[in-house]
Amino acid sequence: MDLAELQVFVTVAAERSFSRAAARLHRTQPAVSQAVRRLEDELGERLFDRSAKDGKLTEAGRVLLDYAQRLMRLAEEADVAVRELRDLRRGRVLVGANEAAVHALLPVVQRFRERHPGVQVDVRRVPSRQIGVEVLQRSLDFGVLSFAPSEAGLASVVIGDDELVMLVAPGHPLAARKEVTIAEFGRQTVIAHNEASPARERVLRLFEQRHAPLNIQIALPSLDGIKRAVEMGLGVALLPRRCALAELSRGTLVAVRVAQVRLPRHLRLVYRQGGQLSHAATAFLETARSMGQAGH
Repeated sequence: MDLAELQVFVTVAAERSFSRAAARLHRTQPAVSQAVRRLEDELGERLFDRSAKDGKLTEAGRVLLDYAQRLMRLAEEADVAVRELRDLRRGRVLVGANEAAVHALLPVVQRFRERHPGVQVDVRRVPSRQIGVEVLQRSLDFGVLSFAPSEAGLASVVIGDDELVMLVAPGHPLAARKEVTIAEFGRQTVIAHNEASPARERVLRLFEQRHAPLNIQIALPSLDGIKRAVEMGLGVALLPRRCALAELSRGTLVAVRVAQVRLPRHLRLVYRQGGQLSHAATAFLETARSMGQAGH
């Protein structure tokens, strides 16, 4: 069924006259009559009682009017919804990030939400290895990585910088040091994340290459759990500085550099190169770019 013809039918029913409907629609009366006739032919039913002078609806016409009015309302709502997407009054941005990368993403989310409060930002926990593929497959609009993506068809913008540091409780014997050796760190009771990641593998490989022991005694499933365990004095942890900014500012944790293990890195917002982005995703990328150019 053609929406334009349904609109003609609804107008004729409202005006109870083909001529008045034609004037309201700025069309000729024959054109209005032909539109109604096409609907009747398609349905195999008369919609108006032609013998009546007041444009009376038949039973089929009354049934169709109810549905036609609903369709018109839905068409109007759809038009408004699409316009709201274009005007960034609604929409959604879907981002994949591992637990540590979320901390670098939050300033971008904050700036974006200040500008576009009607758009939902959905950040999902996705392992780093999967992010590139999911962005290319359009399962995600963006991903956050601490390394340049290897997949063809992806581009990235730097949204922050970070480095690995040893986190210790304020009362720990090494808390007053600015830097420790890799051997000193390895002899501590180390609390690690039990989820495999490229960063974890780089650290383990680094210790192997230097033939340095790494005394991992506790493995936990979350960064918050690791930081809390360090605060309790259960051991030390090697984590990105950015994920502990709140604890460092409160003084509940202390960051100490580990020689040869800092692994400074750029955190990147990854997206499809040349791919069609939604209005909301385009605005999110523009926000990330502007913050990157301004030094985050």
